[in-house]
Amino acid sequence: MDAPRSSRRSAPFLLGLVAILAALPLGYFLFLHQPPAPPPPPPRVVEAPHPVAPPKKGPVSLKLETVRGTVEVRRGEQWRAASAGEALRPSDTVRTQEGSYAVLIGGEAVEVRMEPGTEVSVEALTDSLSRFLVGNGVTTVRLKPNSGQALEVRAAGSDAVARTEGGTFTLSNNGAGTVALATFAGEATFSGQRKVVIVRAGQQSVVRPGHGPSEPAAIPTSLLLKVNWPARPRRQVAVSGQTEPGARVDVGGRIIPTDEEGRFSQVLSLKEGTNAVQVRALSVGGLRQEDSRELTVDTTPPKQVTVDPGLWDDPPPKGH
Repeated sequence: MDAPRSSRRSAPFLLGLVAILAALPLGYFLFLHQPPAPPPPPPRVVEAPHPVAPPKKGPVSLKLETVRGTVEVRRGEQWRAASAGEALRPSDTVRTQEGSYAVLIGGEAVEVRMEPGTEVSVEALTDSLSRFLVGNGVTTVRLKPNSGQALEVRAAGSDAVARTEGGTFTLSNNGAGTVALATFAGEATFSGQRKVVIVRAGQQSVVRPGHGPSEPAAIPTSLLLKVNWPARPRRQVAVSGQTEPGARVDVGGRIIPTDEEGRFSQVLSLKEGTNAVQVRALSVGGLRQEDSRELTVDTTPPKQVTVDPGLWDDPPPKGH
């Protein structure tokens, strides 16, 4: 009787043990088993950057883009009339006469504008440097920024040199050691007598004979022009005055040089009667000023008065 009862008592224990053993794999899977790591993402395809082309350097060619009035080119010893579109090379010289104008172009990077009465020589044309010599007159140069080259302008009769790697400036040279520079875009280095200054946009500087460039100053808003007119005009008169150093002066249609202080003087031949004379000044800063006067020349001698010789005779006595 006791054996069957004992079996009945152990049956629940065995069933529980079997249930626990059966639950062990499930518990392991739920609580202890680490899921496998997710597969790595596919490798990212990175496109190689497109090669960046280096900045195009300016061409070594230069040509006369614009010719107005009397413009001449010298190649060797001979001067001849210039033609629009003709190519220029190192050692060539271009000059503009009074009332004339010229523009030189080097691709899209270089531009040289020559005012009347200006002489410019081409000294170097390479893929890294364009260099010019201004004999006299006023010229404006422009070099496109990021062109990969530099532009240099020297002044004859002086050791002054202006250089830019991307900018626009105007340079004047009186041919006797006075050189003025004004910058309108970017900046330019201006050197002379072992002194170097940086002339930034909106500034100007002057080199005088035996001196380095002055400290850059703001381009003035007005231009001084003082003219000394003759009090009694004759067939030949002297017109003198003063303007800003480095400015170009035109007296009666003739371009004349100014000295290191901006003084000028010119003898004019006048005709009989009324003569309209104009004096114009142009500074490197682009300022213009004008003064004019009508000079009347009258060389006609005074009319002679004819007197009756007998007018002063005594009247005859009465009775005669």
